[in-house]
Amino acid sequence: MSVAVPKTTLSEFVVLDNERIADGLWRLRCNTPLARRLEPGQFVQVEVPNDGSHILRIPLSFAHADAREQTLEIVYAIVGEGTARLARMRPSDRSTMVGPCGNGWKLPQEGGRALLVAGGVGLPPIVACAGLLCDAGVGFDAIVGAQTAGRHCMDYIDELRSMPLHHKCDCARNVIVTTDDGSLGMRGFVTQAMEDMLAEHPYAQVYTCGPNMMMAGVAKLSLARDIACQASLERMMGCGFGACSCCNVLMVDGSNALCCTDGPVFDARRVQW
Repeated sequence: MSVAVPKTTLSEFVVLDNERIADGLWRLRCNTPLARRLEPGQFVQVEVPNDGSHILRIPLSFAHADAREQTLEIVYAIVGEGTARLARMRPSDRSTMVGPCGNGWKLPQEGGRALLVAGGVGLPPIVACAGLLCDAGVGFDAIVGAQTAGRHCMDYIDELRSMPLHHKCDCARNVIVTTDDGSLGMRGFVTQAMEDMLAEHPYAQVYTCGPNMMMAGVAKLSLARDIACQASLERMMGCGFGACSCCNVLMVDGSNALCCTDGPVFDARRVQW
């Protein structure tokens, strides 16, 4: 009699490197067998060692999951005691993570170009999305915003610009950088740059990840032009697999979805922003 293997499992990881890449932002690279099973847009629940009182895992998205090398690349912001301890992990340190968690990005149902819109630490899932699109031969442009130049992850911005153009893609790629204070690129919010891009180019799909207020603006602009929009949401998560029901997302029809199992990627038309 065969036994069903659970979708979400507990796996060990070993730190390869863990370094600061921007103001308040760190990148953790690790070896884990979970890298073979993760899809762009999903997330993992990471146990940070050395404090037994911290019983909840930290939900973190990723930029790259290499199935062959079994490596995972996570970018995170230091926002509390747990992520501060995570930043102190060093090469060869070990812990565990749960995954794959949630539902990831979906390819456009119809042909056409995509627009990626990222804000702050929402950039890594957008980089993962860009890789998915490149592999499928879907052309895209991108807008990346942050508060200041120092908060931008320049390695990932360069990666978005340098990802190979597929023979199916019909034009060169635009990657627009914005900052709230004008210290790098365009001064202003990503939604301002998005309005300019929408006026100049037709898009079949928008993908967005970042602060909720930013994504609400991106969704509004997309839906006003009848462009399909996928948004990767962030909520406080206790368990990461639907048991605690503390990551509710209010939907347009009045129901509540769970960010951890129904998302984190949602059809923006269904979300009550």
